[in-house]
Amino acid sequence: MTERQVSGGGDGAGAPEVLAQERRLRRDLGFWGLTGIGFSNIVGSGWLFAAMYAAQVAGPAALLSWVGAGLLCGLVALVMIELGASRPEGGGTVRWPLFASGRLVGTLIGWSTLLSVGGTAAEISAIMQYAAHYLPGIYNGHTLTLSGLALAAGLSVVLTALNWFAVRMFAQLNNLVSVFKIVIPVVTVIALIASGWHSGRLTDHGGFAPYGYVACLTALAGGGIVYSVNGFQAPLDFSGETRNPRRTIPAAVLTGIGLAVIMYLALQLAFLFAVPENLLGHGWKGVSFDSPFGQLALILNLHWLSSLLYADAVISPGGSAYVGVAINARHTYALAKNGTIPRFFMKVNERFGVPRRALAINLVVIMIFLLPFGGWQDIVSVMGDMYLLIYAASAVAVAVFRAEPGGHTADWIPGLGWIAPLSFVVASEFVYWSGWHDLRLALPLVLGGLLIFLAMRRTGARAESDSTGRDHSLGAELRTGAWLVVYLIALTVISWLGTFEGSGRLPAPYDSITVAALAFVVFFWAVRSGVRHLAMSPATDA
Repeated sequence: MTERQVSGGGDGAGAPEVLAQERRLRRDLGFWGLTGIGFSNIVGSGWLFAAMYAAQVAGPAALLSWVGAGLLCGLVALVMIELGASRPEGGGTVRWPLFASGRLVGTLIGWSTLLSVGGTAAEISAIMQYAAHYLPGIYNGHTLTLSGLALAAGLSVVLTALNWFAVRMFAQLNNLVSVFKIVIPVVTVIALIASGWHSGRLTDHGGFAPYGYVACLTALAGGGIVYSVNGFQAPLDFSGETRNPRRTIPAAVLTGIGLAVIMYLALQLAFLFAVPENLLGHGWKGVSFDSPFGQLALILNLHWLSSLLYADAVISPGGSAYVGVAINARHTYALAKNGTIPRFFMKVNERFGVPRRALAINLVVIMIFLLPFGGWQDIVSVMGDMYLLIYAASAVAVAVFRAEPGGHTADWIPGLGWIAPLSFVVASEFVYWSGWHDLRLALPLVLGGLLIFLAMRRTGARAESDSTGRDHSLGAELRTGAWLVVYLIALTVISWLGTFEGSGRLPAPYDSITVAALAFVVFFWAVRSGVRHLAMSPATDA
């Protein structure tokens, strides 16, 4: 590993300290451990809620949304597998954009990653919603009550405590949880189809696409589908703790995606065919449950299944939250390596090889996210956009590394020359299709990272420029990373003008075509800027 890989483009003063902490991470994870991490992170609260929300938005055509989400994740996964195989490092998804595109991009993507810790809050919120079946006072139908917040905070502390020790113990416990998370959804699908099958559901009640095929796109984010399928990147954030990452990571990531998409499609079919006829008087939009599969099982007199589901409502989201806490700690650890947050949080415990200080700060962030949102769908709609920005930045990173003289990639994935720009365009479209209601919150939140970037410059960049002689002026950094700021602002404006909960001034399909054109232009701008950035920061061996 080069010093530039460790320090993110020239932060030589911190490189020895960064390397010292990186070497404390233990390479104990193999194929099954990584596959379990990926699958467990994908299959969380999404399987409990997303089938209903997707049906409300798109009707039976939600099946197409699941297929589309699987294809997107597969496409982006190829990009990220290449990065993980060629540049294995703890918290890699945070580090790669910094290496490829400089501090401005690294800070904004790092900030969005820190905000995406709210995804763990979504899993905990889901547990509370199902637990309300036994403890009615913790959830009022939309948000957590004061007692619900207290219980959620206590659960957050427990999950953090379980991650406090060695990564091998974490992987073993997660593998046990993953087995349970496969068995319960399979039993649910079989029981619902056997007890409540209603023929003609794919064509009745307004047809296969009662709200139009455009609704399939809206369901991707608004229905929680992107959030539910997301999580496949989890093994990549453990690449610095993996035995033989070039061989293990690709197989683990693709296996996790395949298993999860098949399971989600089966659950969506079971939901569509099992909902009683009398609940469809107002179409699919009128089907609403606080605990979809659990209440549906009670309606069908499957009390044993309902009890099992309410128990699994703690296990499945709890398992994802358990993995999420571990991943978030690697992200925060990587942010400290980047210098986005103080390097105090970079310290890895010498005995167990765990970044405990990063775990502690993430616990605080999780509790903050539980306060303003509280409802599963409210959290995941915004969090899905945060994740997609990470995917877009990774597509740029892999293209930059391949274009760099000497090409610091493994070339494990053929066709990356067209996969990377297509991945960037598709990720951009998915962000746009999530709708103005979510983007008006998510994108300005990410742009708030500009304040962190400016604060970082005051303490670090000026001294670095003096010691290395390189141009780290504000103007140089803005030229390198301006593409991301322009990209975020342009997406926000198009979302306001477009047809996905926007003003409609830019009609369909011209709004989506405009986003695609914008993405292509920005992608090649970003790659050119990144190659210039790497040329200005030549690597030296650590």
